[in-house]
Amino acid sequence: MKKLTLFIYIIGIWCLSIGQNLAQSLGRSTPEAEGVSSVAIEQFIDSFDAKKHELHSVMILRHGKVIAEAWWSPYAANLKHSMYSVSKSWTSTAIGFAVSEKKIQVSDKVMKYFPEYSELANKPYIADLTIQNLLTMSVGHEVEPLRGVVATQNDWVKGFLSANIAHQPGTKFLYNTLATYMLSAIIQKVSGQKVVDYLGPRLFKPLGIQGVDWEVDPKGINTGGWGIRVKTEDMAKLGQLYLQQGKWKGKQILPAAWITEATSKHIDQDPSASTEKRANSDWLQGYGYQFWRCRNGAFRADGAYGQYIVMMPEQDAVVIITSESHELQDDLNMVWKHLLPAFEKKPLAPNMAAQSHLKNKLTHLELTAPTQDKAISSSTWSNPSVQLEKNALNIEQIGFQFEGEKLNLQLTDNKQQKHLIPAGHGTWAMTSTEMPGPYLLRAAKANLEGQSPFKVASSYRWINQNTLEITLRFYESPHHWVWTCQLDQGQFKMDIKNSFDRLNTIKVSGNLKL
Repeated sequence: MKKLTLFIYIIGIWCLSIGQNLAQSLGRSTPEAEGVSSVAIEQFIDSFDAKKHELHSVMILRHGKVIAEAWWSPYAANLKHSMYSVSKSWTSTAIGFAVSEKKIQVSDKVMKYFPEYSELANKPYIADLTIQNLLTMSVGHEVEPLRGVVATQNDWVKGFLSANIAHQPGTKFLYNTLATYMLSAIIQKVSGQKVVDYLGPRLFKPLGIQGVDWEVDPKGINTGGWGIRVKTEDMAKLGQLYLQQGKWKGKQILPAAWITEATSKHIDQDPSASTEKRANSDWLQGYGYQFWRCRNGAFRADGAYGQYIVMMPEQDAVVIITSESHELQDDLNMVWKHLLPAFEKKPLAPNMAAQSHLKNKLTHLELTAPTQDKAISSSTWSNPSVQLEKNALNIEQIGFQFEGEKLNLQLTDNKQQKHLIPAGHGTWAMTSTEMPGPYLLRAAKANLEGQSPFKVASSYRWINQNTLEITLRFYESPHHWVWTCQLDQGQFKMDIKNSFDRLNTIKVSGNLKL
């Protein structure tokens, strides 16, 4: 019996080990063993000014191995993160698979795949538009049609094809998120699958990527240009695949020729830019197939507010950053200043003290909850309930229920759905909610459909006896809200700040419910 118990125990440990290896398929090493100074990595982490950059995660790979990884709690290794335009590089990868399977060619005309819109075929330049033009952001629009289409129309394909093309396709760069959406729509046309499903057996399974989700349009097409949510290590795997010319664990899963084509410069962002301006910008080095060329021979996937997969072939390195940043060029400047010169050609002598110091720092990083400068109590806030005027958050009622130091927010939206969100006093209280948080594309139809519940960490503090400040951090996204609530003589006012929009305040008012 004891032998059987021991055998079962050993099998259990083996299965657990196999499961961990499958979930974490990238190898680990120390910085010095891969020719990088632990001190340089720590300097890189410390170089980010918290007033301009809020880091959520960092992962650094050298020679295919993770040498440093960090998450700022409540962000964590097992959690997904909204990628914004890093999504474009995943969509481009799907196009690469479709080309390799001879489902499409980049020279194909876009209208070939949408005969149902034949009434638009005589619009200027539309017949000339190719898949390659979509890939290189050279559709020819004078103004990107994204917001006018996704916020007002149910048929985004028709909205894109209806937008006026002012320049010959292929001649002028204009960043165009709806063009990437069209790539997603083409994949769905030729495969019968959403991009996220099409990539499943071709990319996600070989790389050991699980739990991916991706936003959709009102017709169930993945948004393509934004909306994928993946973990930090998933980003690293995509970057490493491109660094390895499409090969993974000895198997060529994406043709090397496609990798070269997709990451090469196909168009200038601004042909008139001066030499000096180009030398100081990672947005003027040329654009590939949904990949940006960088200075120093690198290329990258790039998402709004500081989501990056930076691939550095000459250094055999990949740098991953998720964040909410307001100084994007500074993000990359820090990579070039601190990490680029730290990548040595040979292993360095072990430095146990520096490695230990770095590891200790990286395992204790957090985004702390706001705290009060002094003790404040309020007799005016006696568990009030407020009826709100119409507002951008679509919240009709808000109740404040105090239980000792904990605050329970009781919210009712305009669909009469109720949401309970606890908030800690100077600490984070964690929960999940069906209520979507702050988001750059919150106005898009079908926004975040099917992606709830959303993880949120909330905290409150008193500003004065009449004023309560609540922070709601949606920690599978880059963003958070700060709600400043004032109750005075029965009148309620709330100022709402989206963390990505520092200059504007959403003002909400309401009356106490009796």
